[in-house]
Amino acid sequence: MEIILKKDVEKLGFADDLVSVKNGYGRNFLIPQGLAVLATPSAKKVLAENLKQRVYKEKKVIEEANTLSERAKELDIKIPSKAGAGDKLFGSITAGDLSEELKKHDVDIDKKYITILGGNIKRLGQYEAKLRFHRDVILDFTFDVVEES
Repeated sequence: MEIILKKDVEKLGFADDLVSVKNGYGRNFLIPQGLAVLATPSAKKVLAENLKQRVYKEKKVIEEANTLSERAKELDIKIPSKAGAGDKLFGSITAGDLSEELKKHDVDIDKKYITILGGNIKRLGQYEAKLRFHRDVILDFTFDVVEES
């Protein structure tokens, strides 16, 4: 079944993408939730026209995402956390913690667009994350988790 996504769907695609999914997934979940519409010939024509018009608007958005990405590249983020024996943290560091730390340095990115490689962090050290500023602007970001003094 071919559908057109109305919103970004994790591990499937971005808004206005034309994707193929199994019939039950499209009919029973994506369409009733308002995440997608059936890709009829007329809907495909409307999508093509919308994409043509959006190209011009996207240029400015991509430029803004690139400037945020460049600003983030220059940052040296150290997230302080309480740690016990063996560099083990009390609690964990999540994408939300990294998002808050980036906001302190004027790089505003929502936590749902941050993917920490390996999941939540439970030890001190250096870690990698992927920051998605735009569907075309993804930054591999390195940060440190240090002991709180």
